[in-house]
This record gives sequence, structure tokens and C-alpha cells, in this order.
Amino acid sequence: MGVTVLQQFPIVEQRTGPSTIELLTKRIVALGATQQGQFLVDCETYSSVPQLGAQKTVHVLHNSEQPATVFSILETGSKTIPLITDGLFDLLMMKMSNFYQSKKQTKVESKGPRFEIGDFSVKLGSVAVSQNFKGILVEVEYRPCIVPAMCWDLIREFLQGFLGSSVSSTPPPYLQNKMQEVYTPNDTIQQYLEHFTVYRKSHFKM
Repeated sequence: MGVTVLQQFPIVEQRTGPSTIELLTKRIVALGATQQGQFLVDCETYSSVPQLGAQKTVHVLHNSEQPATVFSILETGSKTIPLITDGLFDLLMMKMSNFYQSKKQTKVESKGPRFEIGDFSVKLGSVAVSQNFKGILVEVEYRPCIVPAMCWDLIREFLQGFLGSSVSSTPPPYLQNKMQEVYTPNDTIQQYLEHFTVYRKSHFKM
């Protein structure tokens, strides 16, 4: 597990999600990448029932890179508590349906082809909210490094090489606060949750 950066890729007019994925696939393959299967990251959100008092929200996420792990993030007031468990947590949430209920039409997922090129792993994700396509999210992982500050310039240069001007010269907001820290799989999940939250809000504004 190295340092991962998530980048939204804009969809231009008259281009669909699948055609955009095809375009990016051609670009990354032209650089020498090979496809290594598919990937999936999904998120379902649960809200506490009124009887529990102050509103609590639990986001439950799965990442195909860690198939035996369930990531959950509890939001209560201004506090955010991450939790990493095994698959039994999904069963626990089902048994707690009297206390936490899944928000309707909030399931978000990013899925698509996975590529490897040198020390990089690249995932081209089509994001859907309740099965409605919302955008393209590109995940790039630089595996030899675990401290973002030591490899951000290299990741940025790589991203700009096939995504172009849509890539900022400064790190994403989440990563800016983690530049000097050791990167963990939970940091990737936190980035996905931030992007999923934006896509979900845009879905309900329609």
C-alpha cells in the first residue's frame, strides 16, 4: 500500500461516461500500462433513528483492494470516528436496523478497469449514485512511498501526463493535511467518502 490520490476528470459535452473511460484507457495504455482486472469501491450511509437523540451517521465502505475488510466512518456532531473491521460488520448493521436505517437512494459506487504501469496503479472509476451515472473518478497509487510529501511531485507529474490540465499543481485538500504523515488504506477511504458526498449532493439537487 502506497500513497493514493483521487482526481475527478471532467466530462466534456457530447461525450458519455463509457466513451470518457475509453479515452482515458487509450491514454494510459499508450504510456505502457497493462490492465489488471476490475475494481470496485462502494459506500452506503445509515442514519440513527430519532429515539437515539442527536443525529449520528455511519458510512460503510468496501474496497475490492481489501476484500476482507469493511471500513466505516461514524459522524456524530463535529467528531468523525473511523473504524476498520471484517465482513461481520455488514451483518451487525443489518441487526441494528432498529437503531440505524439506510438512507434511501444513497448507495454510491466507483467501478471500472484497473491498470498497472511501473510503480503506479491506476483505476478509472465510473461513479454512480443509486445506479445513476454521475462522473469519472481516477485513482492513482504510487506504491513505493508511504509519506505523501516525499512523492506528491512525482504523482502530480504522472497524473498530468494523462489527465492534462484538470490536475492541480497543489495536493487535494485532504492530502494537504497528511503530507508529513504515514499514509494508510483508511486515508484512501476518506478521500472516496469526500468525493462520494459531493456526487451524492449533486444527485439530490437534480
